[in-house]
Parts: sequence; structure tokens; C-alpha cells
Amino acid sequence: MPLLEVDHLRVTLQTSRGAADALREVSFTLDRGQTLGLIGESGCGKSITALALMGLLPEGAQVAGSMCLDGRELSTLPEADWCRLRGRRIAMVFQEPMTALNPLHTIGRQIAEPLRLHLGLSAAAARAQALRLLERVQLPQAAQRLDAYPHQLSGGQRQRVVIAIALACGPDLLIADEPTTALDVTIQREVLDLIEQLVREDGMGLLLISHDLGVMADTVERVMVMYGGLVVERGPTDQVFERLAHPYTRGLFAARPRLGLRHARPGGGGDRRGVRLATIPGRVPELADLPRGCPFAERCAVVVDDCRAGLPPAVAVGPGHDARCLRVGVPLPAVDAAA
Repeated sequence: MPLLEVDHLRVTLQTSRGAADALREVSFTLDRGQTLGLIGESGCGKSITALALMGLLPEGAQVAGSMCLDGRELSTLPEADWCRLRGRRIAMVFQEPMTALNPLHTIGRQIAEPLRLHLGLSAAAARAQALRLLERVQLPQAAQRLDAYPHQLSGGQRQRVVIAIALACGPDLLIADEPTTALDVTIQREVLDLIEQLVREDGMGLLLISHDLGVMADTVERVMVMYGGLVVERGPTDQVFERLAHPYTRGLFAARPRLGLRHARPGGGGDRRGVRLATIPGRVPELADLPRGCPFAERCAVVVDDCRAGLPPAVAVGPGHDARCLRVGVPLPAVDAAA
């Protein structure tokens, strides 16, 4: 039995324009010790997936489909059961540590809180364990930091504290939502290496959310590309990155900045070796404006009428690799030329 099994998950949010589907037919499994990444632009459904798994969806959200942790259905849990589960068996590293941490409480107290609530440790035992956790996440001067407040730490140090809180009770599933967005490149790598090491040591399942393709290539075994609340491509990371079966996935790769390339100046001036950074035309549709068919249809260079008729089925591309596209394998001249 998989650690986590998500089957045809649909999340409907209430907006000023009525009900809108934020997730549609999202399915995946994750075992202990496995790593899975979610990729996509802002608004594609990555964070909503994480919030659904944490039981933290906005008020009024409707959930259909299934989310099972070790065979236990999560979608119908009452809030009291979520409180016992959240932080104990499922934990999350949030994108911005300064807003995830309480500015009014010391670091030691915030790490000790789940230890006391979920494991019943005394104040002294929880403080001692908090120190061990800070040392484990390699926070410099850990003993002195216990009585520090979040504003007294750097961004990288605060992120290590958030990781320590997430790991406090030894969860089975760790969700990391853009955990390095606010950090410089050097600290990003340190934090990602730390998360990888801790996942290996504890045998947790890791769900990593990021828009950074390089991070995914280096960190996760499998990847899912999301767009318009739909998983448009999925598979082993190396296969997905080698084949780039969906036009959206190919657009993401063509648009990534690469070392050594300079932007061409308007009118053709500047470095002849430079190229203009490719972009995907159009914008991500609002939830209330999602089309009946493929959500990427209005931005796709190879769209045909059938793409707009209904959601495309998943087409097998390779072992464990599929894409929701009727045009798999059709060249994308404009994107390929820019790449």
C-alpha cells in the first residue's frame, strides 16, 4: 500500500465570480522514501494541492475524489482529526519562513510546541529535543538561538527553523512548498541538500513544489507538470526532461534563463551570440475562465479544434511517463528555435 494515494482529486473554490475548479482529476501515489516534484507557473494548482493534503483549504472549498494516507481517507476528516494528524504524520515547510513563524514567540518555544502537543513531552524535554533538532538542521550557535526571535535570524536560518518544526514529530510525509524562493543561490543549495539528507535518513515521502526546473532535476525522482489545475505531464524526472512531451513543458524549458546567454537588443544590436529569452504567449487563465478542453489550448502553438472539445486523455510517452495532449510529438517551431 502506498504511503499517499491521491485519486481524481478535485477542489472547487468559491470566488467572486462563482464556483471555480482549482484542481481537476489530480491523481498520484507516493511511497516512503520516494520524492515527487510539482512544477508549474503561479496559479497552476501546486500550492492548492499541498493545502488540500494538509487540510488547510480556504473556507467554503469543496473536495471531491480521494486522498488516502496509509489507507486512511483524508478528504472527509473532521477538523479535530486533522489537528491530530497535521504536524504529526504530515508536515509542511512553507514558502516564506517569516510569515510561517510567530514573531511573538522564541524559536525554542515554537519548535517545542508540536513536541508537547503531539508527543506529550514536558517543557524541559521538549526544549532539549528542540536543541537537538536545531543542531540536526545545522543551525549555527543552536543553543543560543533557542531564545532568539524570528526577526533576529537571517532568511536561511529561519528556513532551517521551519524545517526543524516540520521534522519535530518524525512525520511520514513532508511537503515543501517553494522552500528556497526567498533565499540566495548558495543558501538554496544548502537547504535543498539538507532536506534531501533528512528525507533519506528518516525514510519520509517528499512532495516538493517549485517552479525551478534545475531544483527538480537535482532533487526528485518523479515529476508532475501542472497547468490550469490539471496534471498535464508526469513521469520519472529524467524521462520527462528528456522527452518534453507536452507543449507547456517544452515552453517552460525554452523560457528558462541559461548561463552565458545574453538578451538581444531591440533592432538586432548587441552581442551576436545573444538570444532573446523565449516566452510562452498569453497568460495563465483565471480559475473561473478555465476552458472546457485543454487548459493550455489558448497559448499553444499547435492547438487544433479537438483540443478545445474536452479534456484530453493521458497519452503514454514512455515507461511510467504520460502527457495529457492530443499533439504529443508535434514540433513546436517557434519554441524550439528560441531554445
